[in-house]
Amino acid sequence: MPAFDYSPPPYTGPSSEDILAKRKAFLSPSLFHFYNKPLNVVDGKMQYLFDDKGRRYLDAFGGIATVCCGHCHPDVVESIVNQVNRIQHSTILYLNHAIADFAEALASKMPGNLKVVFFTNSGTEANELAMMIARLYTGCNDIISLRNAYHGNAAGTMGATAQCNWKFNVVQTGVHHALNPDPYRGAFGADGEKYAKDVQELIDFGTSGHVAGFISEAIQGVGGIVELAPGYLPPVYKSIKKAGGLCIADEVQAGFGRTGSHFWGFESQGVVPDIVTMAKGIGNGIPLGAVVTTPEIAEVLTRRSYFNTFGGNPVCTAAGLAVLRVIEKEKLQSNAFVVGSHLKERLTALKDKYEIIGDVRGRGLMLGVELVSDHQEKTPAKAETLHVMDQMKELGVLIGKGGFYGNVFRITPPLCFTKEDADYLVDAMDYTLSKM
Repeated sequence: MPAFDYSPPPYTGPSSEDILAKRKAFLSPSLFHFYNKPLNVVDGKMQYLFDDKGRRYLDAFGGIATVCCGHCHPDVVESIVNQVNRIQHSTILYLNHAIADFAEALASKMPGNLKVVFFTNSGTEANELAMMIARLYTGCNDIISLRNAYHGNAAGTMGATAQCNWKFNVVQTGVHHALNPDPYRGAFGADGEKYAKDVQELIDFGTSGHVAGFISEAIQGVGGIVELAPGYLPPVYKSIKKAGGLCIADEVQAGFGRTGSHFWGFESQGVVPDIVTMAKGIGNGIPLGAVVTTPEIAEVLTRRSYFNTFGGNPVCTAAGLAVLRVIEKEKLQSNAFVVGSHLKERLTALKDKYEIIGDVRGRGLMLGVELVSDHQEKTPAKAETLHVMDQMKELGVLIGKGGFYGNVFRITPPLCFTKEDADYLVDAMDYTLSKM
């Protein structure tokens, strides 16, 4: 593992067994954990995590694409501590510069007339608000989403989500799911325009001809790092506009420079949405989300009282501003492009070496590696995926998994990841696969 000049203080807290027992006794039974032997993470510094024994791990999951600047980045920590020491919470009913400063900085990163910001506490909350705004603005109820999408787990966003793994049997109305423009598993391969025709057909045959909007990720995160087929969004956005709808870009995972080539994922398709939602990387782990739209569209929330107690909290927005400054100061988007390109190239070489790797995809430091037991049938290698994850943990590398079948490695490390880190990750995966 690459050298790193940091050693955490000795851990004196409860054992893993005690923590696991408390989780089982007092937390939701729906909670699950990675690995046969759960990891007790007690310390973090930049792209590394440390367990209760002081062992260092290379974090290639980033708290599910959330830690963008690095764990406990000193600039972000300093900003949070300074704000907590001054005032932790007030309310937007009083003035405070933290929320206004961050909104201004965030608006400066947006294209077009996207300059009005609503702050939330999470991506689910941001997507819920975006869908409500679209319905209010258009006077329509129908939303079009994509199959395999994940947009959250509240009432409206669960409707937009399109994987049965994440959907409970509760009322979910007004959402139509279009064919997923998946270049690997999709019906039309990488032909974005053919998939786009399905959206027009949904409008023609599944709605009144008018819709509230269309919501999509540029790269599906939970869905297994699936990048939309090239040329897909321009004709889709055209169809949605023609039907009177708004276009919503879910940047919860792909935003803030993670894709390397662009600051926002949707930019790779050459479109400008009407509404952009974001969370995760926006706060480097602080609970923070946002919806950004135009002044005209934002006006709809004045029809009634819209309020969010913690949205725009001084501590969270101070952290968000610090994150933006770190991304720019340390050129993390550029690093995501350079290191991500190197990492993808090396992973692609592994694909040529091992039959079990069916696909390597993604951009920047949002990459996916799909394991299959049969290349022709693309049979998901679920058990093998779990085995490789477990063995890589033993070698000191932490990666995530996702996709509908649970057979895709999700590689979304902090954007301070280095080429040496990337090489160590690939070497660990190579070694593990060679022993299977």
